[in-house]
Order: sequence, then structure tokens, then C-alpha cells
Amino acid sequence: MISMEFARTLYDDSDPVHDFDHVLRVLALARRIGQAEGADMAVVETAVLLHDIQRAGEDHLAHVHNAETADHALLAAEQAREILGRLDPLPAPAFIEAVAHAIAAHRFRNAIAPQTLEAKVVFDADKLDAIGAIGVARAYAYGGLTGQKLWGEVPPGYPGGGTGHTPRHEFSYKLSRIIERMQTETGRAIARERHAFMAAFFARLEREVRGEE
Repeated sequence: MISMEFARTLYDDSDPVHDFDHVLRVLALARRIGQAEGADMAVVETAVLLHDIQRAGEDHLAHVHNAETADHALLAAEQAREILGRLDPLPAPAFIEAVAHAIAAHRFRNAIAPQTLEAKVVFDADKLDAIGAIGVARAYAYGGLTGQKLWGEVPPGYPGGGTGHTPRHEFSYKLSRIIERMQTETGRAIARERHAFMAAFFARLEREVRGEE
């Protein structure tokens, strides 16, 4: 459908958390999950290659409109339709829409739930890259980009985001909940191991911060 070389060019302006290395990791997970679950791998692989192509667009629109409503998943789904609609030979409309749905439904904070097996595979693969050892690394890479502290207490009822947000907050508010959102049996099995590692890391980190280890 689309080449790896072409897809790579779509991520030239990406941050290190959502760059093409992220895409390649998600692709490896999606192949593992999709093959185990019996998904249409052409849909899955195409959706993965295009799923984060509007991350920069989301940030730009949110800044311009002084809002947090821009949705990179919906923006990417629309751009994917345009990209696939220019291919020769032209993919079947059903294929294009299957890819677009998988992209639109991959976001964690999203009202669009994955309805197809392929969308569930893409969702799981993308979320798995946010937990485990790589999840810890990404949380601190993003924290470094945004000037976050290494550690911070999470008060009861903390809503997430905002001033004072740290990787520990991200774990408490979002990353620790990802395991509950897995869509496939294969994804859940991988998530259990990654979640356990990540939870143990942040528990150990807290003890070290307090001088207990």
C-alpha cells in the first residue's frame, strides 16, 4: 500500500516520544497481536504507519485556538483518507475506511471506541508502547522535553495534566490504567507483564525518593 520510506517522511517533525521509532515499535507489536488474533494485516499495518502523522497538527491547532480539543487521531484519519485516495491503484473504499477507523479510534482519551478487530489491534499495540520499560523511558523523555520534575506527590482527586505534572503523575493518572483498556486477549497478556514492571519501577522510585532504599 504505502512504503516504509514514504511513511518515514511523514514523521520528520515528530518529537522523540512519537517519532518513527515509536511507529516501528508499534508495528512490531501490531504484527505480533494481529497475527495471533487473525486480523487483516494490510489494514493493521497501514493504520499503524499513519496513526500519528498529525501529532504536530494537533499541537498547532490547540495552540492557535487556545484549546485542548484538537484530536490528532481524527486529524490523522482524515489525512490517511487523502493519502490512500491518491494511490494508484486506488484501494477499495472499504479498505480506506477500515484504516481510517483504526486510526481514529487509537487515542486513549477519545470518545471513539475501536469497533473492528483491526482497530482493536492498533489500539492495543499503540498503548503497549506507553507502558513497561519503554513506557517509563517515554514518560521521562517527554518530561525532559517539557521541563517536568523527576518526582511529585499525586494528591487525591488529581485530574491529570496541568502545572506540576511529572512522570509519576502520568503513571498514576494514565499509564497504570492502560491495562484495563486492552481490547484483545493477546494485548492483555503482553500488558500484564509490562504493567507489573512499570508498577514495580515507580514503587521502587518512590522508596528511593524517600530514602528507604
